[in-house]
Amino acid sequence: MRKFNLLILTSLSAFLFNCSETKDLFSIATKDLKQVYKPNESVNLSIENIENAKIDSVIYFSNDIKLGKSTDNAIFILKLDKLQFGVQEIKAIVHSNGEKIACVTSFELVSNISPKLYETKDYAILNTYNHDINAYTQGLEFYKGILYEGTGQNGESTLRKTDYKSGKVSTSVPLSPDYFGEGITVFNGKIYQLTWKNKIGFIYNAATLVQEKTFDYFSDIEGWGLTHNDKHLIMSDGTNKIYFLNPETQKMERFINVYSDTNAITELNELEWIDGKIWANIYQKDVIVIINPENGAVESAIDFSELKKTVKQHPEIDVLNGIAYNPSTKTVFITGKNWDKMFEIKLK
Repeated sequence: MRKFNLLILTSLSAFLFNCSETKDLFSIATKDLKQVYKPNESVNLSIENIENAKIDSVIYFSNDIKLGKSTDNAIFILKLDKLQFGVQEIKAIVHSNGEKIACVTSFELVSNISPKLYETKDYAILNTYNHDINAYTQGLEFYKGILYEGTGQNGESTLRKTDYKSGKVSTSVPLSPDYFGEGITVFNGKIYQLTWKNKIGFIYNAATLVQEKTFDYFSDIEGWGLTHNDKHLIMSDGTNKIYFLNPETQKMERFINVYSDTNAITELNELEWIDGKIWANIYQKDVIVIINPENGAVESAIDFSELKKTVKQHPEIDVLNGIAYNPSTKTVFITGKNWDKMFEIKLK
């Protein structure tokens, strides 16, 4: 199998070690610290005490969450298997002679799973269907045998029902030109649709496509991809974060940082929940990654670069985007923005 380096997806930032600027008396000892760790490792933390001042105790934090306490300047062993992937800002509060002195350092925690890499020979194209070449596909999902699609671009954004076998659109609802449509998902008979920069989403009746409600985003983020499991709406915002939202309130209940064993995977776009995993398009890449929803580890990456070569080449053709799982056939449907074809595939 050809090697496919996930480092092309994003670059790894370097995190330099820092100590408190308030006093030079103490700092977190960095001699044996690395810039990147994996969850199966541990870190020995201690304080550099250049003047051998009395240290009563040290309390350690990671990203403002208390890790534990050491007496005197005993080594604090930080096990990493319970921490979330991403940058860990380690803060030490040194208690010495009635004073509290803060020292800070940081490192990055990545996944310890090397993603399984699939290329063209590792999946089968079962069928090829027509797809509206004018559809700037942002979201794609099956519900009761019908393919629902959300499209983007200001003045062109829609929510639509499609006969996937013929590619014909049976119903299409336009969005106001003020809105750039993004990801969609269907949950408990309701369609949820995101917008890109408006920080607002729409809720429709899935049977009629009548808009029933709007909702504001829980934070100052963009809307990109959307899917769901049996409990949460699952949302991407173009970063390496994936958010799990309460479907009733649309408020965030938790999030994961998505990482390979080398770096953060950013620009996560369209999402689909398939067999307990999250499949995600990566903007501007012909790759779909399969993500563990519990911790954000990228378990697999599928190279779909050959698909784009088989669709009609025209000035408006854009990137691979659109993943829909059909539970009745147990197959996955893949398309792209302004592609004239949609592909039914299955991993071998």
